[in-house]
Amino acid sequence: MSSKLTIVRDKIVAIDQFSLTIEGWKTKSQKVVFTNGVFDILHRGHIEYLAQAADFGDKFIVAINSDTSVKSLNKGTSRPLQDENSRALIIAALTFVDAVVIFSDETPLDIISEIIPDILIKGGDYDAAVIEASNPKYIVGSDVVKNNGGTVEVIQFVEGYSTTKIEEKIRNS
Repeated sequence: MSSKLTIVRDKIVAIDQFSLTIEGWKTKSQKVVFTNGVFDILHRGHIEYLAQAADFGDKFIVAINSDTSVKSLNKGTSRPLQDENSRALIIAALTFVDAVVIFSDETPLDIISEIIPDILIKGGDYDAAVIEASNPKYIVGSDVVKNNGGTVEVIQFVEGYSTTKIEEKIRNS
């Protein structure tokens, strides 16, 4: 019998080792849901967003920005607050998450193109109807998912909850 920590750690996978698992899920007609983010300090907004995203399908993959990738997102010099392995382990500990992948690119386009999820989900600052990649509301990979028969969904944020606000509150304490 595996320990609970081993079960959590085993959810963190390298994309090149993951293709067969995804193929197996799809062969069993399981809907694969994908989202991505930094998830630096896990808070209520993240939990509600991720739990709602998981409800869209049978298997839920969360891609985590690597530390290098986070730096390219201009989230501030202090970010990420937690290293990529810590963030991945925390997300993997969520019972409704089936797999966690760390990516180093600026966007998750390569992973989305490899996985081709049935459902791509992003948070409320994006718009599934936007097709122009230069628009800040554009969802990276939405064209790949739609062109392969999938759907793109947006989940509204829980007002008042963000890592930036939590970081500001800690600094001002």
